[in-house]
Amino acid sequence: MKLKWFTAGALAVVGSSAYAQSSVTLYGIVDAGLLYQSTSAASFSPTAKDLGHVYRYKDGGIYSSLWGIKGTEDIGGGYYVNFKLQGTFDSGTGRFGLSDTAGVAAQFNQVATVGVSGPFGTVNVGRQIVPMAYAMADTDVRSAQYFGSILTAWIGMNTAAGWPGTSTNGPIGALYDSNAIVYQSPTFGGVSAALEYAPGGVAGQFQGGTRESAVLKYSNYGLKVSAVYYNGHDTNPGPTTVPTGLDNNRFWYLGALYTIKGFSVSASYSNGKNPAHSNLVDLDLYSVGLGYRFAPDFQITSGLYYLKDRNNSTNKSTEVAAGAEYSLSKTTLVYGQVGYVNNKGNMTTAISYGAPVAPGMGTTAVNIGLRHYF
Repeated sequence: MKLKWFTAGALAVVGSSAYAQSSVTLYGIVDAGLLYQSTSAASFSPTAKDLGHVYRYKDGGIYSSLWGIKGTEDIGGGYYVNFKLQGTFDSGTGRFGLSDTAGVAAQFNQVATVGVSGPFGTVNVGRQIVPMAYAMADTDVRSAQYFGSILTAWIGMNTAAGWPGTSTNGPIGALYDSNAIVYQSPTFGGVSAALEYAPGGVAGQFQGGTRESAVLKYSNYGLKVSAVYYNGHDTNPGPTTVPTGLDNNRFWYLGALYTIKGFSVSASYSNGKNPAHSNLVDLDLYSVGLGYRFAPDFQITSGLYYLKDRNNSTNKSTEVAAGAEYSLSKTTLVYGQVGYVNNKGNMTTAISYGAPVAPGMGTTAVNIGLRHYF
């Protein structure tokens, strides 16, 4: 009898291994360069002092340096189980990137997910880059890079709403969400959708700390269109804040990018507000972009981003940036970029991610760097 059960178990293992195949990949990126800014500040506060020009080592000229582990298992029938662990680090200091908690770093601060994919699409659960971030990058000629792009302009919207930059939990939209459940649909005729819900886990408050978002995208015939809706409760809390389910984070975005014969042009409009106090936070963001790819390994891109405060016409910022990228190989590229931002009133929009500028005045920045994938 024991032999019978042993044989049955062995056959089950052998049978399952006929279609169950697993793979695990370690990967990463190191992106490092030099940055010059004509002004600088110690924080994103609208009262921060101008510390003068700065010349510094800068990690993340295009995107952050990162490393990660990802894996997939084929469980048969066209279905897969996937996991991904990914975190940023500063190549200049070796420090890990920030988490949702102010001042606290996390090893996997970007992605820590497990999920299932198949003919129905993909469902991932855990901390992850939110769908709105990909949608905005897809419809920006500058690809939502860390220097002069729709990303830095959107972060300017967040700093205008009071985000101090000490955590990843912003008051308008989100770049990352913890405890999130994200569904990504298959693509039908160029159309795809993504839905996100993140339960808050706050006792006695069903909506306390929750997030929800929806993204609809179209991609065909050289045209990409993205529509985004994001809503959050109790976002950007203080260290002693008690979540109450307050609806205080709403963001929507509509953008398009068209590419023909090497030329790319993009445009977008977005609005971010605090629905509970729209008289305090209600911001519009407009963008246009133009780029040209001379060859598969060389392109130039440019963008203009205009941010204004609906409640105070004095508060506005205009950011322009241009950059060139050249691929030395399939895994290494060099880049150079230049940008200028003119902040008025209390605006503190930065040119380079993580490099505050002096509020209420003009700043020029130049960045050169090297980016390597492994």
